[in-house]
Amino acid sequence: MVNHPAVVSVQWLKENRDNSSIAIADCRFSLAQPQLGRMEYEQGHIPGAFYLDLNQDLSSPVEKHGGRHPLPHPNTFAAKLSTLGVNSPQTLVIAYDDSRLAFAARLWWLLRYFGHQRVAVLDGGFSAWQKAGYPVETEIPQFTPGKFIPHIQPQMVVDYTYVQEHKDLAGVKLIDARERDRYLGKHEPIDPVAGHIPGAINYPWQTVTDETGFLRPLAEQQARWETISDEEEAIAYCGSGVTACVNLLSLELAGFRNTKLYAGSWSDWISY
Repeated sequence: MVNHPAVVSVQWLKENRDNSSIAIADCRFSLAQPQLGRMEYEQGHIPGAFYLDLNQDLSSPVEKHGGRHPLPHPNTFAAKLSTLGVNSPQTLVIAYDDSRLAFAARLWWLLRYFGHQRVAVLDGGFSAWQKAGYPVETEIPQFTPGKFIPHIQPQMVVDYTYVQEHKDLAGVKLIDARERDRYLGKHEPIDPVAGHIPGAINYPWQTVTDETGFLRPLAEQQARWETISDEEEAIAYCGSGVTACVNLLSLELAGFRNTKLYAGSWSDWISY
């Protein structure tokens, strides 16, 4: 178990889930089957959890530029969270998925981008909860509306122009989160163009966790980034700004603070 405010264990959640200041977000999703996550949620979820859909809730509609998963509009995002009972700044949101944090980390990053610091991911995800023998319910909870007020942190995100102008500067590291073959352009299952942004280094997001979805120990998170100085600016990207957030979580755990998300990522880069 990684001991960090950004991470909680299933044991901790089991003991604290009835606390009225805690909200649980089920972020399960499948890029190949966009309806699968909601179906899985309806078939069984952590008691009291609400569901957030990557396409519908954690992104805004796709346009010519901006990538496959543009950031959600602040007002739309705030209205959704308010409906689900999240209050700024006091509610502690616990995000989980079943994909090695691929989608839970997106919500973790988004909440912090919108100024809500009280957010953590569930180590091991839904599978760890089930394996621990903890209860699962199919009932869709009813929520008392809250008041989520977005306070955008613009320094956390960059766009195409910023990346183009800064990627080759000393003191800047551009980090590609995709698996090695996609980075190398040998295999591209989603986007119409293969390859990577010139100058980017490859840190596949899957290596942040072990095969069962548990975060690797803090010492390993720190060792993972030993070639990057904490004085450097780390810009993370992936295919569409989703799994890059797993690398941003790892950087946070390792103590890095000058980190940014290229929200549009590769799918935005190739649109120009």
